[in-house]
Amino acid sequence: MIDHAHDLASVRDATERLLTAVGTLDNASVTHPSRLPGWSRGHVLAHLARNADALVNVLEGRPMYVSGEARDADIERDAPRGLDVQLADLRESATRFQEAGDAPADWARTVELRNGVTDSASRVPFRRWVEVELHHVDLGIGYELEDLPAAFTEREIDFLADRFAGHPDVPPTRLTDGPRAWRTGGEAEGGPEVTVTGSPADLLGWLAGRRTGAALTVDGGPLPALPPL
Repeated sequence: MIDHAHDLASVRDATERLLTAVGTLDNASVTHPSRLPGWSRGHVLAHLARNADALVNVLEGRPMYVSGEARDADIERDAPRGLDVQLADLRESATRFQEAGDAPADWARTVELRNGVTDSASRVPFRRWVEVELHHVDLGIGYELEDLPAAFTEREIDFLADRFAGHPDVPPTRLTDGPRAWRTGGEAEGGPEVTVTGSPADLLGWLAGRRTGAALTVDGGPLPALPPL
């Protein structure tokens, strides 16, 4: 069962870690490239702030973004801002999200995200937690996939394995870190199954498009090519 109150508290903790880390930067380093192709650290910070506001829209029954073009334009507009402005925006938008999450609501209701995707309102705090944790890593400022909370890493592997489950372009695949295992891709139906073994951080990095999978061990075939998220 999804515990949205727990996830809201986890978002708050992750955001504080992010704000503390970003607070050690300077104006010049905000302009440096992030680990995301074509994006500076300023782009990542702008996206995080605008995503918080977008998820407030979702929780309050409005479209997540006016349009994909408007979303991209807002990020481009906000990316060049100085560190103090970025920090203030991150903090203020995070507060707006927490306030929306703390408001009395029917957490079992269905909400609409981008591109017609729907989900339970109760999963929105976890989606925000994912944004904060993975984009903190994307900044390239010393926070790595290995530093993520273990409970978060396991849940995100669960989420991404489920996302690719049944995908026609992904072969039947078993993921394991040794003690635990997940299945994703198409149905095996008695045919061969690829087994991908690695640390939780490396499995998550591959599933989330943050690592190539070079550190993983693969049996039963080549490492599957995953479609973009």
